[in-house]
Amino acid sequence: MKYASLFAAGLLLASCQSGPTSKAQDTAAAPATPAATQPAKPDNSFGETISPDGAVAVAELPKLLGARDSARVKLVGTTEAVCQAKGCWLTMQLPEDQTMRVRFRDYAFFVPKDIAGKTVVVEGWAHRREVPVDELQHYAKDGGKSAKEIAAITKPETQLSFMADGVLVQ
Repeated sequence: MKYASLFAAGLLLASCQSGPTSKAQDTAAAPATPAATQPAKPDNSFGETISPDGAVAVAELPKLLGARDSARVKLVGTTEAVCQAKGCWLTMQLPEDQTMRVRFRDYAFFVPKDIAGKTVVVEGWAHRREVPVDELQHYAKDGGKSAKEIAAITKPETQLSFMADGVLVQ
């Protein structure tokens, strides 16, 4: 019984090995470019790495959209607020006292919670959508609003929203 257990353990260990078994295979499997030589992602870049080149002022977004419901754009503007729970969204000021919420594609990245008032570049899809009351209340809670302010949210709102692939904090 003791030998059977050892034999089974040996088979299990052998089956877990996923690497090459010979030196020739080792060199063939090595990447052509070591990871250490690839450029590091800047500390101020989140999600996909983007540049500020070609960014349009966020105030121009309503004009850029026109009658369309959505458009792929790169925008630059000032961060108004950031989710204080995780950094999972930010808001930017639009004309006529409107605010645009920026969320992050596939919930795959977050931004620092202390970037309110900083200039950011966002790249992705801008779109119009009706935001339900429960979602508006959730955002208000994440934004640090009081229970009274949250309870005052009773109607859905049509808003411009943004799904960002990348964010660059300038």
